[in-house]
Amino acid sequence: MGAGATGEIASGSVSDRRRLRSSRSRITNGALFADGRSSWARRARDLINEFTNEQLAGDASPSERAILRRASVLIVECERLEARFAVKNEATAAQLHLYQRSANTLRRLLEVLTPGLPRRMRNYNQTPDDYFSQLDKAPPTLEAEVIEEPAA
Repeated sequence: MGAGATGEIASGSVSDRRRLRSSRSRITNGALFADGRSSWARRARDLINEFTNEQLAGDASPSERAILRRASVLIVECERLEARFAVKNEATAAQLHLYQRSANTLRRLLEVLTPGLPRRMRNYNQTPDDYFSQLDKAPPTLEAEVIEEPAA
């Protein structure tokens, strides 16, 4: 009495369930990452769970789950790159190119998952007076104080 053609267990015994579970892939069993204890794996797993529960109400198809996994990994990688940029206070052209490609791919994946997201259109029908009046209402920007060191 093992697993049927559809993958269902006929008898429901513990040994049949173990055999079926061990015959499935690690991703299907929920062990997506080799070592789920690293901060990278924990963050990716948290994002996957968050997207699955909130965006798709826990009812995701296999293709949606695949997109969710890829989007979560890209988010973690973009966050990692952002942290690296902040620590070094700079980024190489290759790092920026990777970041740009990753962010664009992430945007496209998220658009597939949430097609109802509204696009925000800019108002290009402003007169110059409208534009400058908005600038007057904007909060003042902080200006850096220049400290001159005394000449030795």
